[in-house]
Amino acid sequence: MNRKHFLSSFLVAGLPLPGWSVWNNEGDDDAPAAILPRYLKPGDTIGITCPAGFITQPEIQPAMLQMIEWGFNIKVGDTVGKQDFTFGGTDEERARDFQQMLDDPKVKAIMCARGGYGFVRIIDKLNFSKLIEHPKWIIGFSDITVLHCHLNRNYGIASLHSKMCNSFPDDWNKAEPIQIETILSIKQALTGQKMKYTTPVNPLNKPGKAEGALVGGNLKLIETLAGTKSDLHTANKILFVEDTGEYLYSIDRMFWNLKRTGKLEKLAGLIVGGFKIKPDDPGEEFGRNIEDIVLEKVKEYKYPVCFDFPVGHQRNNYALKCGVKHRFTVSNEEVMLQEI
Repeated sequence: MNRKHFLSSFLVAGLPLPGWSVWNNEGDDDAPAAILPRYLKPGDTIGITCPAGFITQPEIQPAMLQMIEWGFNIKVGDTVGKQDFTFGGTDEERARDFQQMLDDPKVKAIMCARGGYGFVRIIDKLNFSKLIEHPKWIIGFSDITVLHCHLNRNYGIASLHSKMCNSFPDDWNKAEPIQIETILSIKQALTGQKMKYTTPVNPLNKPGKAEGALVGGNLKLIETLAGTKSDLHTANKILFVEDTGEYLYSIDRMFWNLKRTGKLEKLAGLIVGGFKIKPDDPGEEFGRNIEDIVLEKVKEYKYPVCFDFPVGHQRNNYALKCGVKHRFTVSNEEVMLQEI
């Protein structure tokens, strides 16, 4: 019996799936039923591993201390402190460490220590069979977009797009309020709080209301995953995107990719987060801003679109539950994204 039929047999019989919460991605025939990992409780263990860039033991200390204060235990992976040039160990070491975290029944959530580059080099080395049996929250953003997309496309397992260990403040008492709020949103999401965010209105937003699974992440990675086993399906979903260190012409090219691959056509809604732009070279100005680039690609579509949402490579980067159903409302008064 394949996984889809296995899930269906439980649903038809009205039986619960132990540790899982399930709802259907209505209208997306390619998507498996969404699976919500069990939320964490005090005493649960969070594993820390480096599937992409390297980080040192001292650099993860602030995150460890804060999560311990929240009531969680911490398991530090073998890749923390390892370095293979830019990577947190060799491909084999990173894959082995991440696999061990996936398979360890005592680890209830996995926090990626940092982004950088490298997950795409190990994604096809991983075996997700234990994760399918016992889903757990996997936490991270930027390069970890590879995993968010892969889990959503292939297994329908929800995951958490949020800051990682390298974003925790060294001194909580000296941290800015926005840094504290965004870090606390990780705890709130992991412990089962229904997430709700509002943001000021950009006059170029496209008003409207939508409901659907929330998916997305780093725009460049979503583009490069097109045509692979991790390619993100977006029909009837709310897509959020962010990026950093790209020229405007590159962002324009990425949005053309989304349009030409059909990812913008059947969306429920589009959320444009933070974009840190490389300045154009003198005499090579692109002549269009982010709003121009996006609105050109979505002008014939009726779904809501917002700009400047607090997600991305910036301090106001809040935790978002990928794969989980949300309500998205854009009006002339406010923008609201609410888990339902």
